[in-house]
Amino acid sequence: MIITRTPYRVSFFGGGTDYPAWYLEHGGAVLATTIDKYCYITCRRLPPFFEHKHRIVYSVIESVSNNEEIQHPAVRAALQWAKVTDGLEIHHDGDLPARSGLGSSSSFTVGLVHALEALRGQMTNKSQLAKVAIHIEQDLLRENVGSQDQILAAYGGFNYIEFRADGAFDVAPVVVPRERKAELAAHLILCFTGFSRFASEVAKSQLDNMIAKQQHIKRIQQMVDEGLDILVNSSVPIDAFGELLHEAWQNKRSLSNKVTTPEIDQIYEAARNAGAIGGKLLGAGGGGFMLLFAKPEYHAAIRERLKALIQVPFEFEESGSRVVLYQPNGL
Repeated sequence: MIITRTPYRVSFFGGGTDYPAWYLEHGGAVLATTIDKYCYITCRRLPPFFEHKHRIVYSVIESVSNNEEIQHPAVRAALQWAKVTDGLEIHHDGDLPARSGLGSSSSFTVGLVHALEALRGQMTNKSQLAKVAIHIEQDLLRENVGSQDQILAAYGGFNYIEFRADGAFDVAPVVVPRERKAELAAHLILCFTGFSRFASEVAKSQLDNMIAKQQHIKRIQQMVDEGLDILVNSSVPIDAFGELLHEAWQNKRSLSNKVTTPEIDQIYEAARNAGAIGGKLLGAGGGGFMLLFAKPEYHAAIRERLKALIQVPFEFEESGSRVVLYQPNGL
């Protein structure tokens, strides 16, 4: 039995520039971190005593006779990539709901690939893990997804990711004093809007508008370096990070009419009226988790104003995808 643990991510700046349709022409960059909320994948070989060959357990339970019958797209594609012939049992458990803007789909793919590699006795590095997950989601499944989620899930940590026009990427850990990172964390609130959405559909609307919104996307890309400069320069008030988040959200919501909704706008305005400096919907938009930035002394008022929403405490994490149990013979 193999169990992998793969983190979810929070992206601050640069989202949208990590789509191949953009960075293969203009380059791209993202400033983001993983958090201590995880996707767990349990994988084991299934003894040949059952009517079914594979058993996949997530929000539904699938018992199938061959790979082609698998309904879960990422599982079917991952088994195709891995050329799996043995029967498998795969379980998924997550700390937070799917389709919520935290990169959960890519965390699932990364965690599953990691488990399949471990099951056949193969070590894999973080770069290869990210590249395989990107290949599965973008090439095999042809989903409208970017490339940051897979990289962050594989690497973990607070990173500056640069996407190059030749298709390669560079991952640079963000080096900031511990006190500065703690100061940032103390200003953040993560809350669930209550709306789930399919990110691929929202992303497609943004991709369709990419040419028309080129200046907005270029500005979003510039904010990555500006956000990094604020973080590493302790003489700059941390509030500037929140102000930049607000500007980033205004740019993002202009990319497509699917990015936000009247209900989401009401949540954001309520938070701002209660003292939040800035914030954004995480992921492609349309729903999921909202990240808010506010001075700690305003957190109680914001939480009270948004008390109808589920609020999730979190910390930054550094490890990325890990094999947390390795018993390939089931012992």
